[in-house]
Amino acid sequence: MARFLVKRILHGLLVLILITMMVFGIFFVAPNNVARTLAGRQATPQTIALIQERLGLDQPVWKQYLNFLWKALHGNLGYDYYHQLPVTSVIAGALPATVSLAAGAAVIWMLLGVFNGIVSAVRPRSVADRGLTGFALFFYSMPTFLLGLLLLFFLYFQLTLAGFPIFPAGGYTPLLANPLDWARHLVLPWFTLALVLAATYTRLTRGSMLDVLGEDYIRTARSKGISERRVIYRHGLRSALTPVVTQFGIDLGQLVGGVVVTEAVFSIDGLGKTAVDSINQQNLPVIIGIVIFASAAVIIANILVDLAYAVLDPRVRLN
Repeated sequence: MARFLVKRILHGLLVLILITMMVFGIFFVAPNNVARTLAGRQATPQTIALIQERLGLDQPVWKQYLNFLWKALHGNLGYDYYHQLPVTSVIAGALPATVSLAAGAAVIWMLLGVFNGIVSAVRPRSVADRGLTGFALFFYSMPTFLLGLLLLFFLYFQLTLAGFPIFPAGGYTPLLANPLDWARHLVLPWFTLALVLAATYTRLTRGSMLDVLGEDYIRTARSKGISERRVIYRHGLRSALTPVVTQFGIDLGQLVGGVVVTEAVFSIDGLGKTAVDSINQQNLPVIIGIVIFASAAVIIANILVDLAYAVLDPRVRLN
């Protein structure tokens, strides 16, 4: 198990280093005037000279990259000259909103998607199976921005007109400031993401469960008189969750990197909105920092997925 974990961490570090090479090449080697590009359109000559000195742009490229990598490994992702803040401070300010949105939606879509998939697999070709399949296909085909606008129209606008202001229009309240307002502001964004993504998990769980429930060891468990509930949840579901966990790691890593559309619809100042604003402002240090942070989030999510494999499948631990 320890060897398995070390191998996955080393593989993740290698991928992250390759990503930093690509980012460095795009932003520090390709431009003709790196300092001018990083400073932005409204930079003064003094700012450009300061960037030239801080980044050591007069040094050989390989020294510049090693300096860039060393700072990144120590949590220094650069300096935002547009807002006069370290990039890590900009990311830290936007991260709580994105993590709150991603974590809450993940809980809902996992519970909803896996439960619906189990029901569909246990009763294949039944009315429940067909209804849940239609539910999954409907929301899978629904664009996130459209679903968000529909929820705002019916659950915010119409209810407010009727005198029931239950849900706010958007925005974000920090969890520690007011937990109730935090949840109220995020309920609609949570379900906007969860309903769309739960459709994928319903189909994955259903297909995987149908394959597993046809295996010989499932028939053997039933022949021994084990209860159907235990056969489904203890033996069948555990083996069927492997593709679900894989998809969950990919989706969660991408969401933590920034949920652009949902944050824009509900006016949430998270990483996605910060990235879009930085692109419009040509604020390249922040773009670089968010790209590296998002890449690290995806890599960490995949390492956690590999650990989940080891928990779910004993063959992974033995190998």
